[in-house]
Amino acid sequence: MKKIIWSLATVTAIIAAASCEKETVVEVEKEVIVVDTVTTETEVETSITVTDDITTDVTWTADKIVNLDGRVFVTEGATLTIEAGTIIKANAGSGANASVLVVTRGSKIEAVGTATQPIVFTSAADNIEIGETAGTNLDQNDRGLWGGLIVLGNAPASFDGDAESAQIEGIPTDTDGDKGLYGGSDAADDSGTLQYISIRHGGALIGEGNEINGLTLGAVGTGTTVDNIEVVGNVDDGVEFFGGTVNATNLFVWAQGDDGLDIDQAYSGTIDNAVVVQGGISDHALEIDGPEGSLQGAYTLTNATLIGLDDNVAGGEIADFRSNAQGTNNNILVTGFTGVGTDLVLSDVELDNEGVAANYTAGTLVLTNWEIVLPTGVTSSSEVFNDTTDSTTFEADAATFSSAVTEGTVGAETSAFSWTYANSKASLGF
Repeated sequence: MKKIIWSLATVTAIIAAASCEKETVVEVEKEVIVVDTVTTETEVETSITVTDDITTDVTWTADKIVNLDGRVFVTEGATLTIEAGTIIKANAGSGANASVLVVTRGSKIEAVGTATQPIVFTSAADNIEIGETAGTNLDQNDRGLWGGLIVLGNAPASFDGDAESAQIEGIPTDTDGDKGLYGGSDAADDSGTLQYISIRHGGALIGEGNEINGLTLGAVGTGTTVDNIEVVGNVDDGVEFFGGTVNATNLFVWAQGDDGLDIDQAYSGTIDNAVVVQGGISDHALEIDGPEGSLQGAYTLTNATLIGLDDNVAGGEIADFRSNAQGTNNNILVTGFTGVGTDLVLSDVELDNEGVAANYTAGTLVLTNWEIVLPTGVTSSSEVFNDTTDSTTFEADAATFSSAVTEGTVGAETSAFSWTYANSKASLGF
């Protein structure tokens, strides 16, 4: 409380008359006014905590950090809207306590970030603050600090036994019932929009050998937009497609623990413009499987750059085509895959069983326009391609669909990834 007081003023006027010597004095007194001013403080809420399922339409705004605590499902047809620049921090935990956001079949997520205001999913341990795009205390080697983002849809997927739906990995049925189901018959299914999303430090273990991917897309349809997605430092895969038809553009994965991009169960959309940058414990840049049931489907992967590491201790393979893999892999640049430690075991592009070898021979698995920056001591790009069954012309054909280069003229348009956390931290020159 403070007071402002106007002081008493006395004004004296002297009026002199020329005709006489008389003086007149006039005194004027101002009114004394007292004004009270009161200062109040308003507490501003800067975070919210989300623990329960989202069953009605909700918006998360960028002026509050969202603390994700436990498994949270968007369900009952609700839409979760996330504003550009919003930061979601997920609490640590494993098994039933792992924090994860799951968008169930029939519900939607509308998460539309921008290049200057991406939406960030990260760990509660991250010191990133409102208005920032990165913290300072974690890096790409901090993994498994929370779960991940899972989006489930009603598009077709090819399951063993030709079931129409299945339970997504990472969501136990004993506690969550059918909320983890994905699959259906609607190829144009719409699960919402994911644009300019950065997912960091996830992949918590939920069971023996079972971790959550950075972004899991289960039977997501073409009505969904997936564009400009970054996954950094995830224990399991960066982005995994379980069936579905959704098209995805501008995918970036850095320092995953398992595979960069993983395709399963007859995913039949197009992935256009993707980069995988291996970390010190990464496995394959690409791991690709095909249909599990009679439902067939073939993907397209085009304009991709795969970047390896000299000292990758996990093997750091380029690509593994497995089981019944079917699809087209076009305009791929491979660089930096120089072997495993001092053993110099050459990282390869592999057909790893008779089923996928048969698909290559039949023309349902296609490789075109691959460019390989060869490691020291390797003289031909053909040495990079390996048919483990020795039953195809795959290795000989490499001379026609691949070339050895010193600088790539194919691959991803990397300028699309200048906005990423990885580019700012690793100085990738994008």
